[in-house]
Amino acid sequence: MGLIYGVGVNDRSSPARVNGKTTREYNLWDNMLRRCYSPTSHERQPTYIGCEVSDSFRHYSYFHEWANEQIGFRSTDYSGAWQMDKDLLVKGNKVYGENTCVFVPQCLNRLLVKRGASRGACPIGVSWHKQTEMYKATCRADGVQQYLGCYSTAKDAFYAYKEFKENLIKRVAREYQDQIDPRVFEALLNYAVEIND
Repeated sequence: MGLIYGVGVNDRSSPARVNGKTTREYNLWDNMLRRCYSPTSHERQPTYIGCEVSDSFRHYSYFHEWANEQIGFRSTDYSGAWQMDKDLLVKGNKVYGENTCVFVPQCLNRLLVKRGASRGACPIGVSWHKQTEMYKATCRADGVQQYLGCYSTAKDAFYAYKEFKENLIKRVAREYQDQIDPRVFEALLNYAVEIND
């Protein structure tokens, strides 16, 4: 039995395919290992360099059983299947494991994406507005880019973004409160947007 990406063990006690189709559990497990241990993947997604998978999660049978016990794993909503998140409970976490991973509705998970490479030198939620020669704060909410004002400093623009974004995250979390893991709800209510995000 060979190792998957040099670390993963598929002992074949849990199905990887059903009716000729790869299972969701196996896709999640394989993608998690690839993000952490594939040099090709690191070239495309360098933010995963330094991430690792816990010893127990390296075993597909364990991961399969764990996933099926999690709130949200089998849930779907208008935005599609829920996603496994490794750093909501522990901000900045680099280890995929049973104490750090949770399932989150896709629309909630998208609220937490940083997009650092696309924003340039400004803080998150801030851009330089050439016409006014001021810093503009914007935030995407409900599929629409919201204008939050122009400010003389990037820091002031960031704080406008921070307040709006944290309130948005809390609002959407409350909409899903009865469907999500209580740990996810608590983490979202306490989520802090930082200037270096």
